[in-house]
Amino acid sequence: MKLFNCTNCGHPVYFENVYCLNCNASLGFDAQSLQQVSLVVENNGQYCLNHLYKVCNWLVPVGSASPFCTACQLNRTIPDLTKPEYLENWNAIEIAKHRLIYQLLRLRLPVVSKDQDEVHGLAFDFIADDKSAEKKHVFTGHDNGLITINIAEADDIAREMARKQMDEVYRTLLGHFRHEVGHYYWDRLIANTVHLNEFRNLFGNEQWDYAEAQKKYYADGAPANWNSNYISAYATMHPWEDWAETWAHYLHIIDTLETAYYFGLSVHPINQATEKLQTGQITDPYYIDNFDKIIELWLPLTFAMNSLNRSMGLKDSYPFMINPAVITKMTYIHKVVREAPLVQPFHVN
Repeated sequence: MKLFNCTNCGHPVYFENVYCLNCNASLGFDAQSLQQVSLVVENNGQYCLNHLYKVCNWLVPVGSASPFCTACQLNRTIPDLTKPEYLENWNAIEIAKHRLIYQLLRLRLPVVSKDQDEVHGLAFDFIADDKSAEKKHVFTGHDNGLITINIAEADDIAREMARKQMDEVYRTLLGHFRHEVGHYYWDRLIANTVHLNEFRNLFGNEQWDYAEAQKKYYADGAPANWNSNYISAYATMHPWEDWAETWAHYLHIIDTLETAYYFGLSVHPINQATEKLQTGQITDPYYIDNFDKIIELWLPLTFAMNSLNRSMGLKDSYPFMINPAVITKMTYIHKVVREAPLVQPFHVN
């Protein structure tokens, strides 16, 4: 994500800040300009209604028909706020969701709520497991534009237990959002479009029975050589999951490179033998047409990121090997995104 500055004093601020630590000016995020703005300087909006619960710092334009911001209009179900632990989980969920929506807007993809378009819109249900008798576990997933997130995913311990149980190398709340919204954009960008045949050539035929594929995957697991053609073991289950996993990693790459760009990062190892780790100054990935250039920037950056983590005694921040087949799939995703009908353009400083 880009760096933000208080428009009152110029001090750097985080995306989630509600006030400037330097001048104490109230801050809000403007989804039209994709900027953090000071309410001292700007007076063309007010806080989203969910600001009352300290889960949103986005602004609603004056005269808006909804008291909710662009991101919160997508919520269909929120957790039971009479339970304090649920409010804490919801806060973590909204942080991840708002970052997702920022990126979708930055990509200029359509972000439309089901209240506006029941058939093609997007909505979120944030639901907790019901511990009473005969109630089923809430599964995170996507169904025709409705994304359900089990709020237990916001609990670090529960999520880590699930990660180990599912034998996953990487499991984050933001990653869940990116994966599930990938299913939504498959419906919007691939199904019944000119892109479908190429999708089938790269990912496989999505008409393969999903329930049967799921049953087979959980019974047999991924093929032994899955890492030659897929980004994750789970991606082997079905072409739709391959798309969603690859889509999520595409969003990981673009967002992280944007952050690196705004910090003026470049990778120049002292060891000159490692020429493949030279990047030059990283550029804004949202303006790069050629995905090969993005990969040229990404691989050295992840090597540096993982090396820094290991110096802190932490696990790799990006524990994946991107094989040529996955690069081809991401190149396709990059093309599809850049050819998608654009929403109203904006200027990013």
